[in-house]
Amino acid sequence: MSTITIDNKLDVRNLVEDNFARKKIIAFGAPLLIVAYFIYIAISFDFAGISERAKLDKAATLLADTYSYKTHVLKSNRGAGDFSIAIEGEKKGRYKKGVTPDWVTINGDNATVSLAPGHAIEFVGKTVYYDIPNYGLVEVQPKRSGVDLKLPSEDIPDFINASKTRVTITTDAGRVSVTKTKTQVFRYFFGWEMFFFTLDSPFYDMSFTEIVGSAFSSDQIDPVRSNASAIWNDFWYNPMWRHSDVAWALFETILMAFLGTVGGALIALPLAFMAAKNFSPIWLTRFSLRRIFDFLRGVDGLIWTIILSRAFGPGPLTGALAILLTDTGTFGKMFSESLENVDEKQIEGIRSTGAKPLQRYRFGVIPQLIPVFLSQILYYLESNTRSATVIGAIVGGGIGLQLTQAIITGKDWEEVSYYIILIILMVMMMDTISGWLRRKLIGGKG
Repeated sequence: MSTITIDNKLDVRNLVEDNFARKKIIAFGAPLLIVAYFIYIAISFDFAGISERAKLDKAATLLADTYSYKTHVLKSNRGAGDFSIAIEGEKKGRYKKGVTPDWVTINGDNATVSLAPGHAIEFVGKTVYYDIPNYGLVEVQPKRSGVDLKLPSEDIPDFINASKTRVTITTDAGRVSVTKTKTQVFRYFFGWEMFFFTLDSPFYDMSFTEIVGSAFSSDQIDPVRSNASAIWNDFWYNPMWRHSDVAWALFETILMAFLGTVGGALIALPLAFMAAKNFSPIWLTRFSLRRIFDFLRGVDGLIWTIILSRAFGPGPLTGALAILLTDTGTFGKMFSESLENVDEKQIEGIRSTGAKPLQRYRFGVIPQLIPVFLSQILYYLESNTRSATVIGAIVGGGIGLQLTQAIITGKDWEEVSYYIILIILMVMMMDTISGWLRRKLIGGKG
């Protein structure tokens, strides 16, 4: 029986006190380190200057563009000073000469544009008058030297952006931009105009019931084709929204993801056998293949995309190859680790029948791993569908290219919304299909 001496008691007491002191330091030090880290982030990223850099007026305009469209009323300040009216400023959305919407009245060089009740813009020659409710009359006159601005007060309000060469007035009713070369008035409307038909289509002004009735009518609008064919043709080949091009871009995106994922799995499967300990006795082979897998998956798919685009040029196939290289490394690692955890008893049972090595792999190994392999492949197929969107923006293929072009132009943000919605629907579709296949092939249930 051991006895506790005074020295032992002191040692235990010192040990306990040291442990309590260490825990106190951790308890107080860890939160202090976290707070210090967040303070460092706030300073280095200049959180305080965000409010100064933020341009809320431009953000509001961008947000409005995503769910609405604008009609441009343009007056040239050079030559005869003609007016033109176009939806989103597009040629296919331009009103014919002499045709105006009901909120625009043109009389020679003069015109009246009604943006909303109480918001009317008057064109008197080249001079623009805008009587803004609760503010007063604003007069803008373009000249050769620039633009003159007259306000009811000395201070320039926040909704007016003025310089020597441009004056922009933005209110809840619309926007006016005046330069020495042209004057533009923008009126916003909710929705995506000309999504189905452009102004030059005979079906533009028809209601849904009228279009359905016209599709089954014997009176052909176009003598070359039936009404149903003409309706589909005008919609599918809509030059503004380009539905046919967008559909093909979606198909390219899915094809990139499919070819890259399945190709990577087919290449990784035989290599995984050579990288697994219980199937490859040669250490150097296993080590070399595992380092190759690390290299392939260690380089991000976007980096592979840039490298391959320089080597093979832009295109969907380049994007598929980038996904294939990355997934070969990922699948190789996962498949080899799964092979190292197979049940050896099943393999021994197949071997006892006199089966050859390939037969043992086919009937003793593959059936054990099919659920794992299929689950991983289907998951990465779903994930690569999203990745293919970004990769397509780099290699010039798929819906990613359409989205990037729409963002770069910065003109029609409703198209950006359209592409984003399609991408979300595409990902949801792939998720549903992969889930259904997973249940069918792995779970055995529909």
